[in-house]
Amino acid sequence: MPVNLPLPKREELSPVSGVELGIAEAGIKKANRKDLLVIRLSSGTQVAGVFTLNRFCAAPVQVCKAHLDWVANNGSEIRALIVNTGNANAGTGEQGMRDALETCASLANALNLKPEQVLPFSTGVILEPLPIAKITAAIPKAIANLTDNAWFDAAQAIMTTDVQPKALSKQVHTPDGVITLTGICKGAGMIHPNMATMLGFIATDAGFAPAVLQALTKEVADLSFNAITIDGDTSTNDSFIVMATGTSAIKINSASDGSYALLRDSLVAFARELAQMIVRDGEGATKFISIEVVGGKSNAECRLVAEAVAHSPLVKTAFFASDPNLGRILAAVGYAGIADLDVSGVQMWLGDVWVAKDGGRNPTYQEADGQRVMQAQEIAVKIDLGRGTAEQTMWTCDLSHEYVSINADYRS
Repeated sequence: MPVNLPLPKREELSPVSGVELGIAEAGIKKANRKDLLVIRLSSGTQVAGVFTLNRFCAAPVQVCKAHLDWVANNGSEIRALIVNTGNANAGTGEQGMRDALETCASLANALNLKPEQVLPFSTGVILEPLPIAKITAAIPKAIANLTDNAWFDAAQAIMTTDVQPKALSKQVHTPDGVITLTGICKGAGMIHPNMATMLGFIATDAGFAPAVLQALTKEVADLSFNAITIDGDTSTNDSFIVMATGTSAIKINSASDGSYALLRDSLVAFARELAQMIVRDGEGATKFISIEVVGGKSNAECRLVAEAVAHSPLVKTAFFASDPNLGRILAAVGYAGIADLDVSGVQMWLGDVWVAKDGGRNPTYQEADGQRVMQAQEIAVKIDLGRGTAEQTMWTCDLSHEYVSINADYRS
């Protein structure tokens, strides 16, 4: 079961003015399950995105990038998104591209839009043809179901191996008025930064200039969805999208505008909470672990260390077993890639327990104290490199027998 992750409540997911969502059962992989989502956006909405760095990126990712470029260069706007689960449309060659484009054309025709005004997203099994006929046949059903209060159903419709839907809403009070943030995401395995095998969609009624929104989306992604890892596998389909409808009184034209800093901080915190839901629902996860690295010369080297620790199978299996075999963490720090690291300046804490002092075992450390912390469902690791003021935090989970079982049986 997910680690300390309550189910979202349908009634607590606020509509965002200018956003409608429609769900259908297309039977893409399994019958009788929500597996197709259409999102319709009001005119004037700005859309920004961050996508996977996997060179085998899926056809829908390539089409999304092309369509975002097209609207930017032609004074147009994105007016709809379509998401299918059950099939990633990745590793599918030219046919996959044709299918992604046909998906856009079908939805555009139904909504009286240009195909370039549609962004397609897919998630599921790689290297299998997209059942395009099932998708196009279900599009009218999804459109017929369009409503502004279907965020809970939308979160269900994009799930793959997720145990539960992931959704969140917040109200942000600014001196210029109140804005709404509502978002959904999916992901449980094949999770690694840049991005993770995840889809994330956040909508807000705040207004942003296009360049400001794109820069902010990239920054938010780096501090949230790009700061989580479950198993070290970067997917082919990762996408994080922010939709700003501009239907509220708040319009941000530059980072120097009065409400920008508050909205930036609110969006970062909101995206982090969504991203951490993915870790808490990690395949087979029993522990939620934060890896905080401080005292670095740069954020980049702190990230190297945090990633090395968070990705280590030896570290993650020790957490699963509640085994304070903490030398594994120091080993990961050592091979992270900081060539001139003076290990005699490194300190490490496990929760409130000072484990490593000046590069060696703290003389006062008792394994019983480490055991006590390791038995908790939520564990904090702090590493001080002792060489600067930079810092970076990542979030991960343990690696269990269940993870192996889930992925061994994924296609069956």
